[in-house]
Amino acid sequence: MSFLISSEWLDEHRRDEHVRVVDCRFELKDEAAGHEAYVKHHIPGAVFIDVEKHLSAQAGTHGGRHPLPDMDFFAQVLSERGIDMQTTVVAYDDQGGMGAARFWWLMQYAGHTNTYVLDRSYSHWVEEGFPTTEEIPTPLMKQMIIDREPNQLVHLEEVKQQLRNEHAALVDARSYERYAGENDEVDAVSGHIPGAYHYFWKDVLREDGTWKSQSELRDHFQELEGFDEVISYCGSGITACVNVLGMREAGLEQVRLYNGSWSDWISYPDLPIEKEPNRL
Repeated sequence: MSFLISSEWLDEHRRDEHVRVVDCRFELKDEAAGHEAYVKHHIPGAVFIDVEKHLSAQAGTHGGRHPLPDMDFFAQVLSERGIDMQTTVVAYDDQGGMGAARFWWLMQYAGHTNTYVLDRSYSHWVEEGFPTTEEIPTPLMKQMIIDREPNQLVHLEEVKQQLRNEHAALVDARSYERYAGENDEVDAVSGHIPGAYHYFWKDVLREDGTWKSQSELRDHFQELEGFDEVISYCGSGITACVNVLGMREAGLEQVRLYNGSWSDWISYPDLPIEKEPNRL
């Protein structure tokens, strides 16, 4: 089974009554950029879901920069966009899968397993000659019922416990410079959670920006196959979702997200940090 969908499949099925396309374009440093891009043009029939407004809650002292949204609110967002448990959903973005994978993971957490990600960027869609439009769809309201899957998520206390568990692996999706504490322009404290291994999130993509095949991803993540559980984190729970999707594509089932990630971890000054890289 794959959670990645080709442009050809999407173009053939995007008009189907039970299919909904979701535009998740966004930029971390410009909250308005995603919606502005959507309004200019998008895949026909696509509705827009905002990473900051719809896939995250307001940040607090703890919990990281992108806490999970209230799930009743998330259900309402989906319902207003014509999505329920029977809908086949395909998400895309133009940022290497960051927004689409965050949406995909939240849908898994919500119990909606029929959610997929386009295996390439919106720019690829345009370059390949597939249609775009300025028309904003008005889908019929549906009723999304959340059936939460708590095993998709790991909380701070569980991460602390796993530091002593040799059968669990922590995977850091950030750049190597941030992971190794060499340069971090985002967070005030640099380094990584002790014991974490570095798997840069962009490495699930080929040089042309398309997703690697399942075989390629199995090769990429093969060193993690011996662990009973893998916990994925990043700076704030966004790019870690790309690695979660990549690991699921590689056949790793026991993969969970530490949503608070590094920005949550360092909000507790008594927690240990590490800068020395760990090798598998």
